[in-house]
Amino acid sequence: MGLLRITEMVRKEFIQLFRDPTVRSVIVLTPLLQLLIFGYVVNYDIKNIRVSLIDRAQTRESRLLVDSLTSSGFFLLTTNPADMAAMEKLFLEGKADIGIHIPPDFSDLIRRGKTAEIQVIADGSMSNMAAVRISYFSSVIDRFNAGLIGELYPRELSYGKIDARIRTWYNPNTDSQKFFVPGIVAFIIMLISMLLTSLAIIREKEIGTMEQLIVTPIKPLELIIGKTIPYIAISLGQAVVITPLAIWWFDIPLAGSVFDLFVAACLFLLSTLGSGLFISTISKTQQQAMMTTFFFLMPFFMLSGFVFPISNMPVVVQWLTYLNPLRYFLVIIRGVFLKGIGIGALWEQYAALATLGIIVFAGATKRFHKRLE
Repeated sequence: MGLLRITEMVRKEFIQLFRDPTVRSVIVLTPLLQLLIFGYVVNYDIKNIRVSLIDRAQTRESRLLVDSLTSSGFFLLTTNPADMAAMEKLFLEGKADIGIHIPPDFSDLIRRGKTAEIQVIADGSMSNMAAVRISYFSSVIDRFNAGLIGELYPRELSYGKIDARIRTWYNPNTDSQKFFVPGIVAFIIMLISMLLTSLAIIREKEIGTMEQLIVTPIKPLELIIGKTIPYIAISLGQAVVITPLAIWWFDIPLAGSVFDLFVAACLFLLSTLGSGLFISTISKTQQQAMMTTFFFLMPFFMLSGFVFPISNMPVVVQWLTYLNPLRYFLVIIRGVFLKGIGIGALWEQYAALATLGIIVFAGATKRFHKRLE
């Protein structure tokens, strides 16, 4: 294997990459923009829940209930429709998230010590958000009921009870950004490395330089190494840039070792670069390579546990996730960031990444070698 030939191949690849202004923008700007956009957009923290209120009681108790909602920091009283038909129209137009109907006898029932019912309507077109909104509303109602009981029965009520002292480890405020942003870093590394590698070989074919490379003294393995080294360097360089940005901009803690994160990224790149190399062998044009890359990215994303828990998937689909390198890298990167664990605790994920990476990269290299011959 000629070191000089590989070095010249790497130099040629870097020159060819950074000569194109479009590729430069993809390499430099795209990861930063994706991190900032996805970091703010992808989260489960629900705020500013729009409340549509019909208050038929118009009493002190009904106003206290509304004040409890608006002072919680989650709910905004936005509309006061005249009747249920007007409220339904607001839901259809997407102007309300929760509707509340307080009946005229609301306060009378409370003062007589009876249960007063109110109607709560939630927009279930986005079921996960509706469930969280209802949960927030229920917590406010529980606090409101406790306050009413204390007001109606001022004497101390002593009875046996369970006092749960709840602590949330690794993410005390249950901030969804701390869960999603490390995953976004992993997804960006996969996206850029696969996309650029899949286009590298096709570009040589389209501009007519592949035949020139084949007739040179460079060997197929040297060509593959020379082609992949620049993308390894670019992907790791992007990881070096976006990881500190995620830590600083989104205030994400890095409790673990940078070295453990670097080792995991290198093993992960074996799979992504191998996948990109494989795509380049089955594509004839750059457009086809891009479409095929995104065809691979969607299953990787959906079956990784990035958003949807793998345990909630059907058993057959859960077995398919074991073939997904992003699944293991997400466990590692979240473990390193939030829990401060590394290779010692996550050796199974590291081993799975290494095994998948070697198989994928070796298979893609073998197929590419045959195409050259």
